[in-house]
Amino acid sequence: MGRMTPDPKYDLIVLGGGSAGETAASRVALAGRRVALVESRLVGGECPYWGCIPSKALLIAASRRRLAGSAHSLGAVDAPLDLGDPAAAWQQALRMRDERANHLDDTETAQGLADEGVEIVRGEGRITALGRVMVGTRELSYNNLLISVGADAVLPPIPGLSDARAWTSDDALTSRELPQSLLILGGGAIGVELAQVFSTFGTVVTVVEAMDRLLPGEEPEVSALVSDILAKTGVTVSLGVGVDRVSTSAGATSLHLADGTQFTADRLLVATGRRPRTKGYGLDVLGIDTSGGGVTIGRDGRVPGHRNVYAAGDVTGKHPFTHTANYAGRVVAANVLGGDDTMHLDAVPRGVFIDPPVAGVGISAEQARKDGRSVVRATMDIGGTARGWLESEDGVVVLNADAERGTLIGASAVGPRADEWIAQVTLAVRAEVPIATLVDTIQPFPAVSEALFPAYERLLEQLGDVG
Repeated sequence: MGRMTPDPKYDLIVLGGGSAGETAASRVALAGRRVALVESRLVGGECPYWGCIPSKALLIAASRRRLAGSAHSLGAVDAPLDLGDPAAAWQQALRMRDERANHLDDTETAQGLADEGVEIVRGEGRITALGRVMVGTRELSYNNLLISVGADAVLPPIPGLSDARAWTSDDALTSRELPQSLLILGGGAIGVELAQVFSTFGTVVTVVEAMDRLLPGEEPEVSALVSDILAKTGVTVSLGVGVDRVSTSAGATSLHLADGTQFTADRLLVATGRRPRTKGYGLDVLGIDTSGGGVTIGRDGRVPGHRNVYAAGDVTGKHPFTHTANYAGRVVAANVLGGDDTMHLDAVPRGVFIDPPVAGVGISAEQARKDGRSVVRATMDIGGTARGWLESEDGVVVLNADAERGTLIGASAVGPRADEWIAQVTLAVRAEVPIATLVDTIQPFPAVSEALFPAYERLLEQLGDVG
């Protein structure tokens, strides 16, 4: 039997049809090049079906429910509103979630890419040699390869956990169940968001985080306020103590903590992070090193040692956000088409879309000091602004500046619409805008972003002292 003849060579083969792969494939195809996108699940990836979109749909429903519950105190109605049966309301929230997630149907997305000239190849892709990818029995040939296969939820090696039938976030965001009680292992973005959602609809929720604060990547002031925010929606938060083991009995699951504390609930959700998918795709065939956890790339998106092999998105293990993946996909597409683009990742915004939302950009003061940088830091309570006072909302913004350069290097905030006004801070970090210029920038009144001005002023005062 002779050697299999590959398909005519593609200008670009994309392994994984998530945000990065979809963006790159579309742009290269629209430039008239031959592109194949290989995907074994749903075209569009995690975000529209199991991640950003369904979770935000539920968060919006929960937010509106809480807002309706506070309408009387805000003067919107003359008496408290009857919010009805939370279980019935949950069914309406699920209806919106499923509609926004297109009922896990990628037909429209796949057809849109096909209309742009992308060939959709269904199945698992595996690199078999330089320039070759197998999908089932079909061999594809490429000039350029983009690895954008995403990441999977991590189950920590806790005794008894594998027997507990625990949910991952994918399970929680596709299930129709509204448990009476829920344990959430992990106090990161996913754990915090789903804690507020389920608690709002009547579930008794407990979040267990082994570190000493929620959202440990944010500033301590922000983490403390997030704990208070969850407490106001009835969530119990356990911090600073790890889980020794997990047990199940009579349909309930228990977490046994190292200090002897025990929490029991009907359901357990594990939200302890995600790991880049690096196994089963033949990366070793190309000698791609994944010992660091993900696929290492340069600022141009290329895998070191390979001129025509790129990686983007969660498989790199860096800044695992949809907007970063889209950005990386744009850079990869430009370079496949002959450009010389590079990624600037010092100003990647991030958000936790609870109510009120958490937002950040750049690095924390703690990380900056670990990196050997001299840092000045300023905070401002959002409740001290006119808008915060009018809306009876608490919050805080924390700004970090490089003391030698006099520019912002990071920010962390929680407060009304923080996920929107963090954009101006992101631009300031990216463009290295001098603090003196930021102080001389007029903020609208009465807007929450007005909290930035006194924080900028306090930074400038400290920079004067340093100088």
